[in-house]
Amino acid sequence: MAADGAVEPGPPAATAVPSPAPARAPAPGHFFRPISAEDEEQQPTEIESLCMNCYRDGMTRLLLTKIPFFREIIVSSFSCEHCGWNNTEIQSAGRIQDQGVRYTLTVRAPEDMNREVVKTDSATTRIPELDFEIPAFSQKGALTTVEGLITRAISGLEQDQPTRRAKEEAVAERIDEFIVKLKELKQVASPFTLIIDDPSGNSFVENPHAPRKDDALVIIHYNRTLQQEEMLGLQAEAPEEKPEEEDLRNEVLQFNTNCPECNAPAQTNMKLVQIPHFKEVIIMATNCENCGHRTNEVKSGGAVEPLGTRITFHITDLSDMTRDLLKSETCSVEIPELEFELGMAVLGGKFTTLEGLLKDIRELVTKNPFTLGDSSNPGQTEKLQEFSQKLDQILEGNMKVHFIMNDPAGNSYLQNVYAPEDDPEMKVERYKRTFDQNEELGLNDMKTEGYETGLAPQR
Repeated sequence: MAADGAVEPGPPAATAVPSPAPARAPAPGHFFRPISAEDEEQQPTEIESLCMNCYRDGMTRLLLTKIPFFREIIVSSFSCEHCGWNNTEIQSAGRIQDQGVRYTLTVRAPEDMNREVVKTDSATTRIPELDFEIPAFSQKGALTTVEGLITRAISGLEQDQPTRRAKEEAVAERIDEFIVKLKELKQVASPFTLIIDDPSGNSFVENPHAPRKDDALVIIHYNRTLQQEEMLGLQAEAPEEKPEEEDLRNEVLQFNTNCPECNAPAQTNMKLVQIPHFKEVIIMATNCENCGHRTNEVKSGGAVEPLGTRITFHITDLSDMTRDLLKSETCSVEIPELEFELGMAVLGGKFTTLEGLLKDIRELVTKNPFTLGDSSNPGQTEKLQEFSQKLDQILEGNMKVHFIMNDPAGNSYLQNVYAPEDDPEMKVERYKRTFDQNEELGLNDMKTEGYETGLAPQR
């Protein structure tokens, strides 16, 4: 139940108007003194002020004091001897703090009801057990106790009960039941939680064990949200405008080139793609409108990996054909059951599926011009037909084989459908490259340290 609208503040606070009446001020240099009933020198400043209820002169008393282990505050009290109206409130003598503060107090004993509480205008008070809340800026700030907060809430709820009973009896009955629950809290028959959340950071709940830790009190400091900054009247700093960076992942780049078949002008499309659980790759595709030739190629978007990669996959089901596959230019392919090996750079770089790569292999082998025609060896032709039939069986899921991808550069990939868990049918090995493999990749002659010394002096 929210107290917004139920806890109604009185008339506007009195407007202080300085007058010739003498005022008793604190001694110079001691404006903010620790609050204490035994300090006889600590006297409030009295100022004659205009009463906003009857518009006659009343008296405002200001007390500048300091809460132990907290900060300085100003306690203001106005009373009018003509109409009897009075009003009290507190204000923080300091600035709004850099962070907001949230006090969570577990009230377990009657002694906890006597804890001093500073509640500012911007603080929100909640009792979760009753689903009760006093919103920010619905009450004036107050220097009180836990019991005083509850008493003030009860007074606010009782304020318009006679009117409610006349107009909305059902609502008035529910509020009466809720007031009974609030009064039971003051007896501390069972523990309850009091939360004071103040974005300004100027509210306070006493720790009677200070400077020792209070197990019943939890204090959390937090960064304010933009809505809380606006609520406090603070102008949020505009975020620094960062120059817009070109996001290559969301667009296809085009550049002019020549067709590799007819040498006519053509366009090549290039797209940067992030492969899940792997890395970025660059897909390039060329389509010639003159001769209709099409080509596509995949390049790794990163550097050569420190270790080579060997992927061994056991094809056991037709669904394995749909796995995504990235074969770089430096990757070789083996199928031991067919005694087949595809060397590096053959078929180039490809981003396809396992089915797509096997079909490319079948087309590459069966349409080889050196194995076709009348001059071909009959025995070799039979072997190619047998190889093609076995590939068809693999593509149809009727033959179980091992598919091996060996990439010394470590830039090839086969989809793991169980990611991020391990695939029981896939084995990924990282190995150190040999001298010959580094030679094929051009890494042996690559100088990355101290190369500046070999440069000719600049003019």
